[in-house]
Amino acid sequence: MKRVFLTLGLACLLFASTPPKEPRFRRYFVAAESYESVGLIDVNKDGLLDIVSGDFWYENTTDPKTLFRKRHLIGNQKRHDQYYDDFSTIPLDVNGDGHVDVVTGGWWSATLRWLENPGPGKEKLWPIHEIAKVGNVETTRAWDVDGDGVVEIVPNNPKHPLKYFKLGKDASFQQVQVAPTQDHGLGFGDVNGDGKGDFIVSNGWLENEGNNTWKLHNEFELGTASVPILVVDVNGDRKNDLIVGQGHGYGLHWYEQTAEQGKRGWKKHIIDDKASQYHVMEWADLNGDKKPDLITGKRFRAHNDNDNGAYDDVGLYYFTWDGQKFTKHTISYGPPGAGKGTGIYFALADLRKTGRLDIVVAGKDGLEIFFNE
Repeated sequence: MKRVFLTLGLACLLFASTPPKEPRFRRYFVAAESYESVGLIDVNKDGLLDIVSGDFWYENTTDPKTLFRKRHLIGNQKRHDQYYDDFSTIPLDVNGDGHVDVVTGGWWSATLRWLENPGPGKEKLWPIHEIAKVGNVETTRAWDVDGDGVVEIVPNNPKHPLKYFKLGKDASFQQVQVAPTQDHGLGFGDVNGDGKGDFIVSNGWLENEGNNTWKLHNEFELGTASVPILVVDVNGDRKNDLIVGQGHGYGLHWYEQTAEQGKRGWKKHIIDDKASQYHVMEWADLNGDKKPDLITGKRFRAHNDNDNGAYDDVGLYYFTWDGQKFTKHTISYGPPGAGKGTGIYFALADLRKTGRLDIVVAGKDGLEIFFNE
């Protein structure tokens, strides 16, 4: 009997120390479009998330033969050279009619706007509504800035004032000023642990002092930083750190928040310095171990041919944290067409109700899904 218990105990110990299996991804082609952004919305109210990207929505089905093959025209985004003027796909029911709309913004139009979802069964273009002229929109994100449970819309407007837009009644938005200027890169999260969300910009962080007052702390220089800059507790010391990609150069780093003699500091650590154009990233559990992973990749031709590393192979990756360092796992890598890069805004969701997160990636190199098998 004693031997049985020892054997069971050893088995339990071995099981507990076995790391989770590395996810296996199945690549699935959706469309050879070159929109930079993609979002997920249940457009036809059938309980399945559909893909919305640029001028189309792609229908999710339970039939593998028709999976995301049916596409529906929703707009005619303006094209400027090799870009469409469409740099985010934020799902939000703006007018409260129960149909989820899309918020986007454009660099050339310098405008925030929302596309009105007319509801299932209505094959027509989605009406476009201007929110505001804001200056060149690098991309846009949605964060609950004021903590009321409803997201605000925050455009990244290099060389223009930092502001956010609060959704009110009757599909109207109120503009709220935060700072006189911003540059490339934007994040949001609680830096100092006071329970309020702060903004992170390329040259520091803006402390939320309440009543819409913000104090800039020039504690770092992040360069052409990613959107978003992630504000997460990487090492479990109960202080939020920063994860920053270089959107138009080489490098992916995390900045450890330190405290010595009552003074906050930031210690820079390399995650990966071999790839360029880490422009967009997400923080979520891909491998099922109940711990978040870093999902990111190289944005394909972010500034067309004008960035460092523009002609390097492209890739999509996730990074796991073991308590000491990040480890890189390749989802897709190779020359354009063989590997897959990211656009400026990608989406994670359980598209087939498997309990696992899939990755939907747009970009100038096409629209594809990486099913988490």
